[in-house]
Amino acid sequence: MSIPPPPGPHQPQGPYPPGPYTPPGPWGYGYGGYAQPVPVNGVAIAALVLGILCFLPAVGLVLGLIALAQIRRKGERGKGMAVAGAVLSTVGLALWSLSLATGAVSEFWDGFRDAASGGGTAYSLDKGDCFDSGTGSLTGDAYDIDEVPCDRAHHGEVFAVVTMPGDSFPGDDEIGDTADEKCYALQERYAMDAWAVPSDVDVYYLVPSEDSWGFGDREITCLFGNVDEDKSLTGSLRNDETTLDPDQLAFLDASNALDRALYEEPEDYAEDDLAVNQEWAGDVARAFGTQAGALEEREWSDGHGEAVRGLVADLRAAAKKWEAAGAAEDTDAYYEHYDDAWAYVDGDTTVTAREALGLATTVPKYDEDYDDGGGGTDAGELDV
Repeated sequence: MSIPPPPGPHQPQGPYPPGPYTPPGPWGYGYGGYAQPVPVNGVAIAALVLGILCFLPAVGLVLGLIALAQIRRKGERGKGMAVAGAVLSTVGLALWSLSLATGAVSEFWDGFRDAASGGGTAYSLDKGDCFDSGTGSLTGDAYDIDEVPCDRAHHGEVFAVVTMPGDSFPGDDEIGDTADEKCYALQERYAMDAWAVPSDVDVYYLVPSEDSWGFGDREITCLFGNVDEDKSLTGSLRNDETTLDPDQLAFLDASNALDRALYEEPEDYAEDDLAVNQEWAGDVARAFGTQAGALEEREWSDGHGEAVRGLVADLRAAAKKWEAAGAAEDTDAYYEHYDDAWAYVDGDTTVTAREALGLATTVPKYDEDYDDGGGGTDAGELDV
């Protein structure tokens, strides 16, 4: 809604006092003519604008010279504008030349390109980066992420980056489901030794919002964070091929294969579906036998073989218990062999082997609602 201008000064209404009489002249001469103002040259205006903005200085200089020629020929106004535009454009052209010679333009373009691609934002983080969230929380919306060294206190540590396909925004639910599936599966590749991950650390992820998707953001950033927002992480949780020796890698490969088999336990109890649980127990028995063979056949260095030998014996014993559970005649027999088999998991021989290999030796405590090896309850989500 527009607001009308205020009324002008009060004008008295007529009648007016009579003035001197002027006889009408010939047609067309009853009123005096008005002097027409000399127009301002449009090219001069354009030259001045380009000169002030220092945008396309070469063009601004050319337009200034053209404007001067037109002004002389047509008698238009704007000579000062044309001269000022040409001078400013000349200065701008000199500055651009200097910037190109010193590399300043290249640095400016690199910074612009980084900003356009997400530099300084959540989706510029890479695997192994540690950061502070702008809000101090790993849930909600993120507008500013500050990358920091991992050896100082930080809110999150990135362990994987997953790129979403497609052009159309798939929706928050689909992105969340993908993040759950991918992040929990990829955490083991970054932190191979689950025993070395503190119990108060869980999986979180940064996901694209509908707005950031429109700007080209397609990345799901998987990260570790403390479940207590008042606490931070200190030091890197990374233990993979970049930080572990060959013996440690071989041991953790076997250990993680066993964990994956155990985490596939059916949701239904044996009394509800004995056949499904028996099939799973058979799969676990084969996994234990396979990994026992892999550890036994390896040529260990620095006397590690002696420490691993006791673990191999326990794995073979556990495999027999799992096999018996898979062949149980009823639920009671199944649970009897099931309990005997679990007694070998994370036992004394495991701790002894880990100590010899220089790995973490504190047995982790898992929640009862451990979900597909995820390491805890539902992950936190941070939109960017």
